[in-house]
Amino acid sequence: MAAAQTLVSFEPATGAELWRGEHGNVDRIVATARKSWAAWAASPLATRIELVRRFSNEVLKDQQEFAELIARETGKPMWEARTEVEAVMAKVEISVRAYAERTGQRKLDSALQGSAALRHKPHGVMAVLGPYNFPAHLPNGHMLPALIAGNAVILKPSEKTPAVGAKLVELFNRCGIPEGVVQLLIGGPEEGKALVAHPDVNGVLFTGSAQVGIAINRKLATEPGKIVALEMGGNNPMVVWDTPKIADAAALIVQSAFTTAGQRCTAARRLIVKDTMYDEVIGEVRSLTDRLIVGAPFDEPAPFMGPVIDNATADQLTESFLYLLSNGGKAIRHMRRLREDLPFVSPAIIDTTAMADRPDVELFGPLLQVIKVSDFDEAIAEANRTRFGLSASLVGGNPQQYNRFWANIRAGIVNWNRPTNGASSAAPFGGIGFSGNHRPAAFYAADYCAYPVTSTEMEQPRASVGVGFKGS
Repeated sequence: MAAAQTLVSFEPATGAELWRGEHGNVDRIVATARKSWAAWAASPLATRIELVRRFSNEVLKDQQEFAELIARETGKPMWEARTEVEAVMAKVEISVRAYAERTGQRKLDSALQGSAALRHKPHGVMAVLGPYNFPAHLPNGHMLPALIAGNAVILKPSEKTPAVGAKLVELFNRCGIPEGVVQLLIGGPEEGKALVAHPDVNGVLFTGSAQVGIAINRKLATEPGKIVALEMGGNNPMVVWDTPKIADAAALIVQSAFTTAGQRCTAARRLIVKDTMYDEVIGEVRSLTDRLIVGAPFDEPAPFMGPVIDNATADQLTESFLYLLSNGGKAIRHMRRLREDLPFVSPAIIDTTAMADRPDVELFGPLLQVIKVSDFDEAIAEANRTRFGLSASLVGGNPQQYNRFWANIRAGIVNWNRPTNGASSAAPFGGIGFSGNHRPAAFYAADYCAYPVTSTEMEQPRASVGVGFKGS
């Protein structure tokens, strides 16, 4: 028998080994989930809700330890890791409320025709494939609604953040939910592919890159019985129009582009600026970016952003910056590796107005492309020049222009004078095009965790025959 493979996780900010664990056995884990699911689905909804509320209490007990683990494994600043743990806890009551609102029971009496009922059933075994940028909050956003609905869940965390995934599953197991109902699958792409394709998996809930999401969609195209929810990336536009509040606009731009080192699917990738405002806006953005602190999670003073996830990502980003530069881009602020041996990069800004063919890709890091335009219709057309459609924001402008922006922009999240990122869990979250498959998450996650069942019911059989029968 071949020896099990080992997965090792390293801290981006130090390069130190953080965690190691053996790759899981997909068939064994799925079989356990299938065996455990029926009793969980048959348990009262009130019991399932009580147990997920206990999960919130378990997270609270380990709040500091959990935040430190997230900070160490992702490299994000400690202040941001704390907000992620808070979001994990807050998601419980949001999910309970969403389940009641989105999948509530209905009953209609119809006298001699009996009654009509609407109820919801869980799908069965749900595979959750998590990302590395929010390794607790985003998988949790699938797991809680799935569990409340009565599904068994298998979490396959990103191979870059397995320790956080292991901790999340430990907290679920500690709260009293049966261990077979919430399980961890450690592994890389091969384990992920095997889990997605497994015949006893009833649903796939994915958060990650468009490339992987599209591969999952293609793989399951001939299996309509599997529910598939894809949360993918974005090439998100931020349009800056007439406003006297230049400092506020710059703050919104920097927050949108560089929070989490630009490693958010909702991060602003493209800044589209009115030509008459260009010099003032870009000058303020550059000045603010120059003051931005890049550092390790526990540094003092606290950094605004940490490293990107690994050296390969840092190399890819610096190469992407050089590609833009050598194909017509004009550097406003260069991207530099701040440490040769660790994935710290400086936030970069590049004007790509003169590029004949701007690449429509998600550059997942602190790299902001700037495009200068002269009229509002051109700004909207430029914002829509993408296969993605996750988030978009208008900064400045008047109510009539925002109405035009909202009506014409292709995105699932459309904001005015707010960042492109920081979406609320109490609202639906999702995009169109290469950003998702019309199954929004967050508050609407309940929709893909249970399916509606309609029934017409009578306590005794009652029927008569009419037209088309001979007399007896």
